[in-house]
Amino acid sequence: MAKNIYGILAEFDTATQLVDAARKVRDAGYRKTDAFSPFPLHEIDEALGIKRSILPYLIFAGGITGLLAGFGLQYFVHVIDWPIIVGGRPHLSLPAFVPPAYELTILFSAFVAVFGMLFLNGLPSPYHPVFNVPRFALATREKFFLVVEAADEKFDHEETRKFMETLGAQEVFDVPE
Repeated sequence: MAKNIYGILAEFDTATQLVDAARKVRDAGYRKTDAFSPFPLHEIDEALGIKRSILPYLIFAGGITGLLAGFGLQYFVHVIDWPIIVGGRPHLSLPAFVPPAYELTILFSAFVAVFGMLFLNGLPSPYHPVFNVPRFALATREKFFLVVEAADEKFDHEETRKFMETLGAQEVFDVPE
């Protein structure tokens, strides 16, 4: 049976219990873990040892790319490809180049933010093995869940299950694939 399970899931009544259990799981050396809560818990990232996302850096790079694309396109069109003097202005008129470059900065940043978030979160993902546990339906209403995945290098079915039972969980479940 241990080969056909995704992991071991523990159910908790309060957010405090979940965060405390997550810290103990991290301190025990488990790395492939996840927590589920009916509302956001800001402490859970630190408790599980989750590192900061690279998404802000990707968004910044997208914004810089948009800015350079906006200025580059306008420079190419107005200076190299079609150099016409309009209203006595020079070919390279920076004040006129600002609004389109600004808009492309925002556009590229927004696209990178949306699609980067989807990619980094592994979305869309309509199925997750924890949905196989009937009590997991309470994760959206009132219960808190912590799962240790079988893919974790420290995972041993019997030892991990015993460890999860010592965390003060209301109930511990095997999560089938």
